[in-house]
Amino acid sequence: MKDLQEYVLDLPLHTVAFFSLVEATAKLVDVSERYWQAKGLNGARIRILVEIMKEGGTILPSMLARKIGVTKSNISLLLIPLEHEGLIIRASHPKDGRKTVISITSEGQSILLKHLPENRQQIADKMNVLEEQELQQLLILLNKLTRM
Repeated sequence: MKDLQEYVLDLPLHTVAFFSLVEATAKLVDVSERYWQAKGLNGARIRILVEIMKEGGTILPSMLARKIGVTKSNISLLLIPLEHEGLIIRASHPKDGRKTVISITSEGQSILLKHLPENRQQIADKMNVLEEQELQQLLILLNKLTRM
């Protein structure tokens, strides 16, 4: 029991920092998720549409899977509802017919244009507890962690 307390109660600074980061992230993600749910939308699907737009509106499934952190087989399952809703289309790669590309449709773009501004504002409202200099420092620190 005493040995276990070392990992539960007597936390070193790096572990406290890690769990604080996880908790802060979870709270911000919850703000975003509640927004999407209130609009009758799925935040994970919106993220897929955003990632496609970041690549100019068209992306390879394998690249999309890497960007959102899922396997290649799981990306196919995640794309099915988006395709059924007319938010994306799949087509043959223009240079390599063996590959498929995913493109966001005008309907998918419209959903993003309609909802992203308000969603982003809700996140900004929560992040405004930090001053601009603190936000810049946070970005530096987070980038340092992501380059591990």
